[in-house]
Amino acid sequence: MAVFRYGEVETSWLASRDPRLGDAIERIGPIEREVDPDLFSSVMHHIIGQQISTKAQATIWRRMCERLGEVTPETVLAAGEGELQALGMTFRKAGYLMELARRIETGAFDLAAVARMPDEEAIRALDELPGIGRWTAEMILLFCLERPNVLSWDDLAIQRGMRMLYHHRRITPELFAKYRRRYSPYGSTASLYLWAIAGGAIPGMRDWAPKRKTSKSTAGEKTT
Repeated sequence: MAVFRYGEVETSWLASRDPRLGDAIERIGPIEREVDPDLFSSVMHHIIGQQISTKAQATIWRRMCERLGEVTPETVLAAGEGELQALGMTFRKAGYLMELARRIETGAFDLAAVARMPDEEAIRALDELPGIGRWTAEMILLFCLERPNVLSWDDLAIQRGMRMLYHHRRITPELFAKYRRRYSPYGSTASLYLWAIAGGAIPGMRDWAPKRKTSKSTAGEKTT
């Protein structure tokens, strides 16, 4: 299993810039997050995983690998939209996968060129593909291309981790930009630890977001 590569250089840098994050890194220890070095299968995997649980994503991906043998543009096109949908995904997602495979097979989209692009250019290129938004593109950069400085504003768990670590009630764009600058050029390693914090890796840390209050006038509704 290939995992995201980082080490003492990245963690020492982050600890020197942010002692609070450095303490969290020391308490949590090394983190192993699996990566997929194949760009095409990584894009497919991330499209499948949108808006479903990790378990459901793993099940569909296992079925797809078993059915196709190797996930390539050729095998995806040979399977067809109906057969892809029968693996457990929606028709819309199956259509996205078919369209991506078709563009690559015909040369309309140069996926290999994305790996050579700077981060923002690669994100824009991926964002133009059907079924891929900025967050998905950023996750592909991190968990396939292993870019070292990915910190996603659109990731709610990242924001939760920041609230928990720094005791913020809300992460504003300005506050997020401050932390992005502080973590740079190792935002990806910071992301790994913020995800771990958001997932409860450090006992006793809580989310400082304001609690939702129950409206007195409308039973059962929640209001902020």
